[in-house]
Amino acid sequence: MGKLLCDSSATIQSSSALQPWRDPLLDRPSQEEEDPPSSGSDFETLTGLEDEQKRSLQKLCTKGVLWKHPTNQSSSLFLLFHGGDVQADGNCLFSASKAAMEVRVEPNELRKRTVVRFLQDYESEGLHRGFIDGAIRSMYSPDLQAGWGVHLVQEVKLLARKDQREGLDAAISELVALGLQRETAAETIYKERCITVVDGPSWATYMSVSGSPDDEHDIITLQYTEEGLLYVDENRDGRSAAFGDDIAIESLATEFNREIYVVQSHGSDAMIDDENCIFFLPHHPRGQISEPPFFLFMKGRGWCGAGADHYEPLIAHSAPILSQEKGAFVL
Repeated sequence: MGKLLCDSSATIQSSSALQPWRDPLLDRPSQEEEDPPSSGSDFETLTGLEDEQKRSLQKLCTKGVLWKHPTNQSSSLFLLFHGGDVQADGNCLFSASKAAMEVRVEPNELRKRTVVRFLQDYESEGLHRGFIDGAIRSMYSPDLQAGWGVHLVQEVKLLARKDQREGLDAAISELVALGLQRETAAETIYKERCITVVDGPSWATYMSVSGSPDDEHDIITLQYTEEGLLYVDENRDGRSAAFGDDIAIESLATEFNREIYVVQSHGSDAMIDDENCIFFLPHHPRGQISEPPFFLFMKGRGWCGAGADHYEPLIAHSAPILSQEKGAFVL
């Protein structure tokens, strides 16, 4: 978690001379393939934020974030600006990362590279398979006998092949004809015939789903309360995409040899105090860090201290380090 060194007398001013940091590792054969640099904007006009949140977030623009390289002890100061909205369609991790890195690589390509990187590390035993598989089961196929002290609703994710949807519908209709309620019949058939997301390979299949007609699978979501089945989201139009989780962020960080920081801001329903409503959630690459980090923004959701399931880009501008002791968020 980042720490705020509070000294309101020290403020670093942004200027037009400050340039967004750009990743030299990405293939850019010509200047036409680069996205034009974005200066970003401050946080005053963002909706859904309380005044105290905006005041704290403004310090990202004026005082900056001090990042220390974990191995060579060099330090860099970045002023962070909001990079604009991205569509809330389940692909926001990859859309926001594209904007934060300011590269002309499509979000779906970033998704594919993330999945490929994960599978390479998983299959080469670069990951602790038992730990990863346990985390995947906890997120996507949870034990419905537990977890109710934290969650009001828990979800089970399943994958249905697009070319098998008609057969699944026919099987559900048969059970309905026998007297079962539609949602109970759907739950039964989907759990029996669809892929459960319980390990690395099934996670890779799940994370490949972008909500495109070209996907091989549709995501089916079973929602439960402590009392039992609440709702079956059959995703009839096939537009549901796999939301980028912590495993995906770590794999994306590994692909580009960069740390990724998710900057999460909480309102009065979850902040510790007025000076501590911003948290920096680091995601480290599995291997050497060769480049500075990039940053994503997420509004907090106070009722369980979690994020709001939507990433937005932050644009990082390098700035001179006037003092390491004054005014910066220290990572």
